[in-house]
Amino acid sequence: MTAAVRAILANYESDNPGVKANLARMLMQGRLGGTGKMVILPVDQGFEHGPARSFAPNPAAYDPHYHFQLAIDAGLSAYAAPLGMIEAGADTFAGQIPTILKVNSSNSWATNINQAVTGTVDDALRLGCAAIGFTIYPGAEDVFDMLEEIRELSSEAKAVGIATVIWSYPRGGKLSKDGELGLDVGAYAAHIAALCGAHIIKVKLPTDHIEQKDAKKSYEGGDWSTQAKRVAHVRQACFNGRRIVVFSGGATKGVDAVYQDARDIRDGGGNGSIIGRNTFQRPRDEAIAMLDKIIRIYLGQE
Repeated sequence: MTAAVRAILANYESDNPGVKANLARMLMQGRLGGTGKMVILPVDQGFEHGPARSFAPNPAAYDPHYHFQLAIDAGLSAYAAPLGMIEAGADTFAGQIPTILKVNSSNSWATNINQAVTGTVDDALRLGCAAIGFTIYPGAEDVFDMLEEIRELSSEAKAVGIATVIWSYPRGGKLSKDGELGLDVGAYAAHIAALCGAHIIKVKLPTDHIEQKDAKKSYEGGDWSTQAKRVAHVRQACFNGRRIVVFSGGATKGVDAVYQDARDIRDGGGNGSIIGRNTFQRPRDEAIAMLDKIIRIYLGQE
């Protein structure tokens, strides 16, 4: 256990030793172990977008074992996936990489902005997962149902020593498309996840757009010109840095953009990246090389 990890765990004042042990499992895993930084591989895109859209660019990725092995070989902090993906490799890879069971999911045909609960805390215990993961959509018509669902699931998980990761993605309601990535909206979404009791908060990198009319005055005079400064503000919204916040990689993009995102997250004080399609849709050698450079960026070597 390093001083950096002890300092992070000290911020979780209500949690039992089981939850802290599982947070430590992820924070001490892989090449970033002990630094307070994390890189997590999420593979829930098959549910969200379909198998061909997710895996056809790199057919080896149809095999769930591919993703476990990629996370292990790249020296990542954890691997997140829905129930079936975790079950398909749980025995072969037991103890080799901390896993996060994504317990709610949607699909690309649904017309409402919501997700179904597709996994349980009992599943997470049975499979040896370090955490459960859950998506909320602040702004959506059904968001209050989602908040009640994660209240129940998180309470149950904490009682048995499992951590909670909340994906907080603003969408729906009065939000414009630009507003979904607005700085004020992203910071608000991160804060909502913290208020819901998340141990780890996953949000998207924000732009300098300010969406909410009532928030514009609060942001006047601030310098939001760089992504690093915007990351720092989102971190501030997570109880002034008392909660772990990681940023998603988003849609597939060029490698230079991926690396710049990592530098901005690092420079803004974020805890790391949760990056899926930008890695597993590339050939394995390219993905390993990309993840190697991202890790070196977080280590301050790039």
